Amino acid sequence: MRKAKRDWAWLIGVGVLLASASVEGAVRLPHIFGDNMVLQRDKPVPVWGWAGTGETVKVKFGGQEKSATPDDTGRWMVRLDAMQANKTGQEMTVTGENTITFKNVLVGEVWVCSGQSNMEFGVGGSLNGPAEAKAADIPVIRHIKIPYVHYAFPQSDCNAAWQVASPATIGGCTAVGFFFARELVKELDVPVGLIDSNWGGTLIEPWTCPEGFAAVPELKDISQRVEAASLGSGAVQKQFAEYLARVKEWVPRAEKAIAAKQPPPSLPGEPTGLAGDQQQATRLYNGKIAPLVPYAIRGALWYQGESNGGEGESYVHKTRALVGGWRQVWKQGDFSFYWVQLANFQKSDPNKPEMGDGWARVREAQLKALSIPNTGMAVIIDIGAANDIHPKNKQDVGKRLAAWALAKDFGKKIEYSGPLYQKCQVEGNKMRITFDHADSGLLIGEKSGLDPVKEAPDGKVKWISIAGEDKKFFWADAVIDGKTLLVSSDKVPNPVAVRYAFAMNPQGANLYNKDGLPASPLRTDNW
Repeated sequence: MRKAKRDWAWLIGVGVLLASASVEGAVRLPHIFGDNMVLQRDKPVPVWGWAGTGETVKVKFGGQEKSATPDDTGRWMVRLDAMQANKTGQEMTVTGENTITFKNVLVGEVWVCSGQSNMEFGVGGSLNGPAEAKAADIPVIRHIKIPYVHYAFPQSDCNAAWQVASPATIGGCTAVGFFFARELVKELDVPVGLIDSNWGGTLIEPWTCPEGFAAVPELKDISQRVEAASLGSGAVQKQFAEYLARVKEWVPRAEKAIAAKQPPPSLPGEPTGLAGDQQQATRLYNGKIAPLVPYAIRGALWYQGESNGGEGESYVHKTRALVGGWRQVWKQGDFSFYWVQLANFQKSDPNKPEMGDGWARVREAQLKALSIPNTGMAVIIDIGAANDIHPKNKQDVGKRLAAWALAKDFGKKIEYSGPLYQKCQVEGNKMRITFDHADSGLLIGEKSGLDPVKEAPDGKVKWISIAGEDKKFFWADAVIDGKTLLVSSDKVPNPVAVRYAFAMNPQGANLYNKDGLPASPLRTDNW
């Protein structure tokens, strides 16, 4: 029965699409355009949709008027000239044989917020959630929630609507995205639009487009599987041809049954190419990202990795595919892409100074992926929860992501990252670890709730270990010397490697810069 219902839903959906596409002269746009939307400032803004072939479509907004003629498939597109931010709601009219009007449209900053459940996590569930929601009467923040759909092939639309941030609407909005947006509004005084497209428990692969996989040689096997299941594949074309033949045979039998006041026979089983779930490569891109392209954006925020938590170097390659693929299809250059390094979670054995358990290597992969141009990473190993994979402090996550954007995208002279490992050198029986993003100096700190980081009274770096050539690690002492650490242990007279917070849960990891941002876990070896 479930199979038949899915077939009916698919066939009916195709019929609706075909019917809407065949309405001569009916101008329509994808749902990413709507009342209360935010358009990206300082960039050309694509506006697109469908209409009858040969029809002239006119788009008016902000004193501009652009026109286009649909191609043979009925698709049209115009590009509005770059505009300055505008907090005053305006109307956009799109006219062909019919007229569509979008009201209360702002111009500001637009960000895609994507990933799994920690990006999906709503404002209402965050620390002080009810109070945060009550204070969320910020009408220059707008958000649109993309529905939970996945498809075998890229879609051109999805059913969603923009909402104005208010106590009534913000509870289910991505908390990380909202607190990020709130910082931008405070510092820039411009509208912010959040495109909230996520799905809990999902891998990185389904969010990645075919172009991304194809551009990364290390992912050739995934790319080949994706290509074999694409619309251009001969095998898939054959499946659709066979399915169409079965449907044609079914139609007269169904008509005959209905005429005889009998239930029609079950629909033919859908093509294999349509089957699958949200974990298969490209399926979430097809359903939840492709319908957004090429809506003008400033960048993307990404919080994912728990579902790929057993990986290491492979996750670097997959991140390259994700970022590169989105940039390729959006055709808006190397737009900013900022992600969240996974929080501390569960429990790590304090009797194992070699560490390396759980998510240690996927966090390392997230650090290595910063080699991708115009990317950034918020470190949050100090605000996780041992017993909760969804830590409630999403405010600091949003703030730390916002620091990257404010510095890199908007030229604010602020420190935007915690200390990142740069190099090491042996000095007698010690190792000197040098960091980037430590010009203000290093700090042994402690973090409590939403309070700022303060200097720890004991002054001892936790979760730091050292090893010699025998690869045996011992807990170490570390002394701050400017923007470097001198690490040593009387058990390791000839050190060659250091590790810091390289564990599933380095509970109490306490190395920061004096700007109050935590150091990323590190290891100087590749054992």
